[in-house]
Amino acid sequence: MNSVATLPLSRIQALHCAQCGTEYSAFQPQAVSACCKQPLVAAYDLREPLSRKAGINLSDKSMWRYGALLPLLDEANKVTLGEGMTPLLALPRLAGHYGLNNLLLKDEGQNPTGSFKARGLSMAISKAKELGTTGCIIPTAGNAGVAMAAYCARGGLGATVVMPRHTPEAFKEECYWYGARVELVDGLISDCGARVRQLNAGGELLDISTLKEPYRLEGKKTMGYEIAEQLNWQLPNVLLYPAGGGTGLIGIWKAFQEMKALGWLAPETPLPRMVAVQAENCCPLLETYLGHQPNCHNYQGRPTLANGLAVPHPLGEPQMLQVLRESHGTVVAVSEEDMLKGMRELGRYEGLFVAPEGGAVWMAARHLLAQGWLKADERILLLNTGNAQKYMTNVAGRAEA
Repeated sequence: MNSVATLPLSRIQALHCAQCGTEYSAFQPQAVSACCKQPLVAAYDLREPLSRKAGINLSDKSMWRYGALLPLLDEANKVTLGEGMTPLLALPRLAGHYGLNNLLLKDEGQNPTGSFKARGLSMAISKAKELGTTGCIIPTAGNAGVAMAAYCARGGLGATVVMPRHTPEAFKEECYWYGARVELVDGLISDCGARVRQLNAGGELLDISTLKEPYRLEGKKTMGYEIAEQLNWQLPNVLLYPAGGGTGLIGIWKAFQEMKALGWLAPETPLPRMVAVQAENCCPLLETYLGHQPNCHNYQGRPTLANGLAVPHPLGEPQMLQVLRESHGTVVAVSEEDMLKGMRELGRYEGLFVAPEGGAVWMAARHLLAQGWLKADERILLLNTGNAQKYMTNVAGRAEA
């Protein structure tokens, strides 16, 4: 491994247990914390001055423009397909129809491999390569497996993808085209996770399950940096995010905190209320948030059109709940029919063919508006996490109500 002294811009210092704060080395391979079996979170030197001008490489049109605040130590290990810097779009026709002043959507479907998973997997595979890994394994509901297969191919690493048998064929096919080994499992992503543990009992492969390694989170947090930069260092009043495993929700909030510490956001800049959007068919976070269960460990979910939301036992549940508490946010669950309705409205009003997760986010906003939790004059930002093309098996023939 390269010595720290030869590294370029990264200000990474250590990893900390998300639960108790115990410190771990950021310069050797890590999984979850040994102390609490919880995610490890990267910490950077935020005390030394770093201006936005010095900290952002404006010539880089990808997420890697924020390299000082990312964990990669040597540029030679970067595995990239040009992910990040996705467009932040105004939705004037939809806003006008519903009497909203400022409705925005960040379209992560325009990433390589068609989803926001490209960010996390680019970062995770880059770090895996840097730390000497030769092969990776992942349980997936679809998009994460596709992204891991693509970035492993790009970086010359072996890839094993374990996904539910009912996953739309487009996801499986893409993994095959990247040369990944694909195993299909009856059940949800939790069942795939159990199969990954069986297949990788000897630990020969790096398990890139959500939050079981520290670096997918660092790729996902770049959405937060981009949102601030694209809004001229202002932030929305409310940000709605489709939360399955929750890495993006946690990561975006982490980015906001880092930017506050660096002074990239003015001290008086309010942070947005964060809304976690789930499927009614699989809403463990909502059930815990409402106090209907102590945690998600025994939750039983069902398949949903929004494959990425079918995560019954998210490891990051404590961290998601912390984000909701700190931001004064909330959780909303959306029905299958409402997801389709949201997709139709975004398609017909704005020409956007969003994933069911994106449809769910818009309908969650509508529900919160009806309840008075959202105000028409607020700046509202929706996160669409993927392109609907891969979901055609799920949604074909359902464009009409």
